[in-house]
Amino acid sequence: MNGTGTNSKSNSHRSNGDGTDGSGPDPVIVVGAGPTGLLLAGDLAAAGVPVTLVEKRRHKTSNLSRAFGVHARTLEQLDARGLADDLLATGSTITELRLFRRLSLDLRRLPSRFPFLLVTPQYEVERLLERRARELGVEFLFEREVVGLRQDDSGVDLDVRGPDGTVGTHRAAYAVGADGHRSAVRQAVGLPFPGASVIRSMFLADVRLTERPDRVLTIDGAGDAFAGIVSFGDGWYRVMGWNRRHEVPDDTPLDLDEVREVTRRALGSDCGMHDARWLSRFHSDERQAPEYRVGRVFLAGDAAHVHSPAGGQGMNTGLQDAANLGWKLAAAVKGWAPDGLLDTYQAERHPVGKAVLRSSGGLVRLARAQSPGLRAVRAVVAAFVNAARPAQVKVLGQISGIGYRYAAPRGSHRLVGTRVPDVALESGRLHEALRGGRFVLIAPRGSRSYESQAASYESQAARKDRLAVERWASDRRTTVLVRPDGYVAWAADAADAAGIERAVAAHVG
Repeated sequence: MNGTGTNSKSNSHRSNGDGTDGSGPDPVIVVGAGPTGLLLAGDLAAAGVPVTLVEKRRHKTSNLSRAFGVHARTLEQLDARGLADDLLATGSTITELRLFRRLSLDLRRLPSRFPFLLVTPQYEVERLLERRARELGVEFLFEREVVGLRQDDSGVDLDVRGPDGTVGTHRAAYAVGADGHRSAVRQAVGLPFPGASVIRSMFLADVRLTERPDRVLTIDGAGDAFAGIVSFGDGWYRVMGWNRRHEVPDDTPLDLDEVREVTRRALGSDCGMHDARWLSRFHSDERQAPEYRVGRVFLAGDAAHVHSPAGGQGMNTGLQDAANLGWKLAAAVKGWAPDGLLDTYQAERHPVGKAVLRSSGGLVRLARAQSPGLRAVRAVVAAFVNAARPAQVKVLGQISGIGYRYAAPRGSHRLVGTRVPDVALESGRLHEALRGGRFVLIAPRGSRSYESQAASYESQAARKDRLAVERWASDRRTTVLVRPDGYVAWAADAADAAGIERAVAAHVG
């Protein structure tokens, strides 16, 4: 494939480069081929939904990226797609996070198959997700820029400018803007992006080091300087930092001498850094769109929310957006989505985005504390979290992503809306059962309800394509219906076949 071509596996009804094909609209167009867009497009394709992915950039593998940390909840989602093991092979793991010199977070306490932070460049995540998307038949259109958007009750028209400057119109049933903080899709639907800059001038650099740091990730600050060094595991290191006394516009030239000087002040040594392959200056904003959905148009990832890099939650939050939205869009396209299902994307993901803004913003403000009062507050917070296990569990849950739950309807079982760990089933692990992109009904062993439902669903081809029936490997008696994104849709401590059928009909159709 060349830089502007299409995937050879694309379906025959797909649009041509000029947006015309004579056979109707694509079900979904995703704008933006970063991690969020790639995961979403792959999930849709895995569900049998034809999808086109439009990307402004030329197609080439880049060794430059801002994100470098993959948290536990993201690894769980990747495991449910058969990708986690491949990604783990690309990086190194961290089992402890140190903040403010005094606060230590033990990631080994995470109730997850992945009790650590994986340090690997964003481009490794993108490489795996793009490979999956291509294998599943996603159509890629590179060097295509969205310059206009209109929608009506039946679909969305996207005006897309190609590499030769001509503009064609692509029609889709739904469109998703995963095109970053300057999202053309968000601007086209008229959504504001309120917020402010939290760090006015931060730098990033990829360098070689003469002296190898003791840790995979080293972060610290002194006076007006803050810096961090992280190993990519291949001989290259990412350096990030800022100088409170030198906050300049993003386009101000940056050289390695400045990076060295700030790093020495913050960490006590620049580790003999040399041979920079990339130097960049940027500002960090805290912003969130008020709505993640406008009619048939959705926003995900940085197009919907941006925040400080503290905690490394940016890419991870976007990938969780995609995991939440993908199966819901597939259900809508295929015609079995319950009423209001698409509205739950806003209801579930907007509060999470808001919480990430609060937590990451709080971390960066404490890290930059200068006044004696704020430094005292930071010391108290660190001491409290270190000493109080519930507080540490909450902080770990927020940073790793496994602590978030979605609101449940009044009167629901206590488990509804919670994340389901990778529990053991008679057939294997839950994440393995989720790899089909289906709901998973887990019933007690020896349950007549289970036997009845299993026999029933085996004879219902349509429902079988979106529901798997499993049994606990343990003696647990709760019956749980797990959504494709790994959260509880329904549960009961004691359920008969009729009760299970009502729950399945309500959620699976």
